[in-house]
Amino acid sequence: MKAKEDNQSVSKRITLFITILSAFFTPFMASSINIALPAIGKEFGINTLTLSWVATSYILAAAAFLVPFGKVADIVGRKKIFTTGIIVYSLSSLISAFSPNEVILIIARTLQGIGGSMIFGTSIAILTSVFPANERGRVIGYNLASTYLGLSLGPFIGGVLTHQFGWRSVFILSFALSVIVIPFIFWKLKGEWAEAKGEKFDFKGSLVYMAGLISIMYGFSMLSTWAGALLLIGGIIIMILFFRLEHKIAFPVLDLSHFKKNTVFIFSNLAAFINYSATFAVGYLLSLYLQYIKGLNPQDAGIILVTQPITMAIFSPIAGRLSDKFEPQIVASIGMILTVVGLIPFIFLNEDTSVFYLVATLFLIGIGFALFSSPNTNAVMSSVERKYYGVASASLGTMRLSGQAISMGIATLIFTIIIGKVKITPEYHSLFLYSTHVIFITFTILCGFGIFASLARGKLR
Repeated sequence: MKAKEDNQSVSKRITLFITILSAFFTPFMASSINIALPAIGKEFGINTLTLSWVATSYILAAAAFLVPFGKVADIVGRKKIFTTGIIVYSLSSLISAFSPNEVILIIARTLQGIGGSMIFGTSIAILTSVFPANERGRVIGYNLASTYLGLSLGPFIGGVLTHQFGWRSVFILSFALSVIVIPFIFWKLKGEWAEAKGEKFDFKGSLVYMAGLISIMYGFSMLSTWAGALLLIGGIIIMILFFRLEHKIAFPVLDLSHFKKNTVFIFSNLAAFINYSATFAVGYLLSLYLQYIKGLNPQDAGIILVTQPITMAIFSPIAGRLSDKFEPQIVASIGMILTVVGLIPFIFLNEDTSVFYLVATLFLIGIGFALFSSPNTNAVMSSVERKYYGVASASLGTMRLSGQAISMGIATLIFTIIIGKVKITPEYHSLFLYSTHVIFITFTILCGFGIFASLARGKLR
């Protein structure tokens, strides 16, 4: 009996190690590539629009494939899809590192996004399958802490690698980190989880869903143009058709009953979407502010901005433990309130704002986000049956990526309206600051609505 318990304990620790490592290298790649973009553009001699696709292709592919692969994982096995995702991700990282031109690089980044979607859609689901309800908050907290550590180290390590060895070294490191996981999966990760085995996969619904989501996300990112507006409207129409289609299918890719009957599931996902929509662009805005207005170099700006993700990494496990003892509704809502309080000071940024002011505010937002994210994830995963873990994890991941795209879209739209498509030179600094004030007011109001969404979810236990 004791030997069996020891084996289960070892299996849990290995599962946690594998998912924590995979939770690190995917966001690490996403954050480090932004630092390398100028070097990529210089080597290939490409314009800003083409260069943006190096980052956008990954986000769109990851978001579009998350829910379909989450459902596939529930049917054929989460371990199979997770393993496939790691392999696809590592190979596409290697192809990216040796891309001869921008076309191959963008294709490789798209494949990397598809591999990332397999990882995002299964890692939390695997953790939830292995760990009992009274331990989930803690291990989800560790998983998210690893994610934030990847986000925080990405710009710094990516900057050093790009400066010393060139942008290709960033992809080589990503390949090395992902390859490390593979032997542990094959030799140490025991068991398989496929509670929806026997169900048919909804190919038609998946294609419609992917088309609608891509249209909405990409359309919103270029909303200042007629093409963007048409894409957004078209995407909304396609998603309406998708929801009508799913009602008629026996085994839908996205079980809409969760959205009708499960208030914890729907409002937790909505709260996550709002939270990411209101916070993701903060780092982007402050990076521009620190370099254009304060005159700092990228390295010094990165050291200041690392405050938030490091704070999130420290406090996420604590927040996860709290959600095991107290209602996630309470802990997550307190986190959302602190995030709103943390956004308010950024409304008053000016040329004389001190570094201490920025660091203190980023620290507050970091605590708020940590208190929100781990309990919110715990609430989503604990609100569904085991056979829906893959879809639940994927739904939450989709809310995260969609929220990130919307956040950047809001910032870009407001910049376009107020400043226009110009380089931010000293003559435009006052307009830039005015734009950031409008953006942070918008984010603060949006995050305020997130408090109500978080409270409206009701009690889990």
